[in-house]
Amino acid sequence: MAKEKLNIIKEANLNNNCPECFNQDLNLTFFQKHTYGRFFHKTTGELSHKLVCNTCKTTIYPVSWTEDIERMYDYYQKTAIPAKKSSKPTLLFYSLFLVLIALVAGITYLIISGAIQL
Repeated sequence: MAKEKLNIIKEANLNNNCPECFNQDLNLTFFQKHTYGRFFHKTTGELSHKLVCNTCKTTIYPVSWTEDIERMYDYYQKTAIPAKKSSKPTLLFYSLFLVLIALVAGITYLIISGAIQL
């Protein structure tokens, strides 16, 4: 089973009012999803965000955002540049690939040398 991890790509402190407690201590964080499997590590293009008030420790969902918060979100979303989508093989993939090549080469050698007859 592949593990999923959200890596932080941009974090910003906002001075807008919290809709819950009306303090001006908000933290906006953008994440990019990475999956780690046995054979491949993939960087996906999926982005997510989280807006938290540092005073009352509540997550502020987009339903309760004010126009000022939406403007700041749009600005910081443009500055959050994610890593390119990619897929990298792991060491296990390379080792299995080399074992398979060695196995095919060994069988081919035995067939050519006459040790195994078809």
